[in-house]
Amino acid sequence: MSKPDAEIVQFDNVGLRYGTGKEVLTDISFTLYPGSFYFLTGASGAGKTSLLKLLYLSQRPSRGLIRMFGTDAITLPRERLPGFRRRIGVVFQDFRLVPHLSAFDNVALPLRVAGVSEREIARPVADMLDWVGLGDRRHARPATLSGGEQQRVAIARAVIARPDMLVADEPTGNVDPEMALKLLRLFESLNRLGTTVVVATHDLHLIRDVPESLIMRLDKGRLADPTGALRYPPRRAASPSPAEATAR
Repeated sequence: MSKPDAEIVQFDNVGLRYGTGKEVLTDISFTLYPGSFYFLTGASGAGKTSLLKLLYLSQRPSRGLIRMFGTDAITLPRERLPGFRRRIGVVFQDFRLVPHLSAFDNVALPLRVAGVSEREIARPVADMLDWVGLGDRRHARPATLSGGEQQRVAIARAVIARPDMLVADEPTGNVDPEMALKLLRLFESLNRLGTTVVVATHDLHLIRDVPESLIMRLDKGRLADPTGALRYPPRRAASPSPAEATAR
């Protein structure tokens, strides 16, 4: 099977340290391909969150090379960062919803920041809330939503702009096993649409539920068996977007 035309992310001997401390990530090298599903695993303190910060560009490495979408991400001019980051959706374990905004307005926020007109926002946001099963909770504020509902709003917000890559940091850590499986199915659906998905988790049950996924395991700041992260999985057939599927 041939590889895709271009990688979506490439790390080459990346190291990261905070301040003058020792490296928390050492000699990290891997390639992520478009439309693939990856799990990032490792014990607490192994460096998963630090690696994700590099992936969604909230942190620059101390050394090494990072290319994203065919561009050197380390030397990217500051003025290009906002547009670049819009290609990356992020789901946090603690949701990070804006408390005074409704579910609808939280999901709409990335579109408004990007300058999308209000008349072009209503339908996509409504469709996305329907997709995550919260169409009837669009006016609810985060404090009135359960943990699973808040996480689904966070997922909808992360993918409303159709990012090329979704990065999720322990997204099922604050929900029960049944809801964790539902969230995983949402990630799988998004992946089938062509989005590259990276999920950091310590839950082995989730990993077993996605047999076509690839696993990157961190051990004390190093990738264990990095060759396992470099093999290319079968390409999946494209499916309609959530909005298109709802429209049909």
